[in-house]
Amino acid sequence: MRVGLAGAGQWAAGMHAPLHTAGAETELVGIWSHTPARTAALAAQHGVPAFERFADLVAASEAVDFAVPPAVQAGLAVDAARAGRALMLEKPLGASGQDAERLHDAVVEAGVPTLVAFTRRYSDGLRAFLSSVAGRTGTSVVGGRYAHGGLLPGGFVGERERSGWRADGGILLDLGPHLLDAVDAAAGPVTAIRATEVPGEAVLLDTEHAGGARGQLVVSGRFGGDGSVFELDLFGQEPRAHFTGAVIDTDAVWARIRAEFAAAVRLGTPPTVDVTRGLHVQRLLDAAVRSLADGNRSVEVSPCAS
Repeated sequence: MRVGLAGAGQWAAGMHAPLHTAGAETELVGIWSHTPARTAALAAQHGVPAFERFADLVAASEAVDFAVPPAVQAGLAVDAARAGRALMLEKPLGASGQDAERLHDAVVEAGVPTLVAFTRRYSDGLRAFLSSVAGRTGTSVVGGRYAHGGLLPGGFVGERERSGWRADGGILLDLGPHLLDAVDAAAGPVTAIRATEVPGEAVLLDTEHAGGARGQLVVSGRFGGDGSVFELDLFGQEPRAHFTGAVIDTDAVWARIRAEFAAAVRLGTPPTVDVTRGLHVQRLLDAAVRSLADGNRSVEVSPCAS
C-alpha cells in the first residue's frame, strides 16, 4: 500500500517513516511538511520524494499518514479524506472537539478507512489485559496513572516538540488520550469527567462510568527519575485486576499498526482504534478541558455512535 507521510518532525522521523519502511505491507512514497529543509532531509534518508505541496503528496498516495500538530492534522486530513485516501491519524484528532467532529464527519461522508495510532492499544500487554477484563462485572473503583519525564528539560520529547500544541494543551492533550482510552476500554464508557490541575506538573481526573464505576486518574509529563509509569487498577466484587505496562515493544507495535492499516484498506477489517474511537476519546479530553476552565466542575460526555 502506497503511503504518503505528512510531517517531518521528531515523531515523523522516529516512528512514522520507519514504520512504513520496515515491513512488506506498506511502501513510503513521499513526505511533505511545512518545513522544507526537514522534509528534504527526512525524504533523502528514506530515498523518497520530498513534496512541496500537500495536494501532490495526496495524489501520489493510496493512504496518508499524519505526524503533524493536531490543528494541522484536522484540516489536512479532511482534504485527504475527500480525495478518497485512507488515513492514519495521530492523537488527539484535532486541537479542539469541534476540529475532531468535523474530521470524523468528513471521514464518514467519504467512507474511507482510518486508523488512529494509540500506540499503547496496539501493545501485547495492554491488549491481553483488556481481553482479560472484558465482561467483568461489579467494578466500582478504577485507578489509572501515566507519568514520565518526557516533558522535562532533557526529556525524550524534543525542545521544539515541547512548544506549540503541547505547551498550549499541556500534559492533558499529550498523555491524556492514552490513559483515558485505556481506562474507558477497561472499566466501561466514561460518562462524566472532573479535572483539576497541579499547574505545569500534572492533571488529576475523576471519572464516572456507564457501569457505575468511579475512577481517579493522574497524568504527568514531568515525572523525575528513570523510566515511566503506566498502570491500571480495577477494584470491586471480583479480585483486583492490575496492569503495569511502562515499557512497550515498539517494533511489535509498529508491525501491528502497519498490518492493521493495510488490512483496513485492502480487506475492510476494522482496526483496533479508528476515527470514531478517536472522536470518543477527544470528547473525553474536551470534557476535561471544559472542567478545568469552569471551576473544576464535573462535565458530562456525549456518547459517540459507531
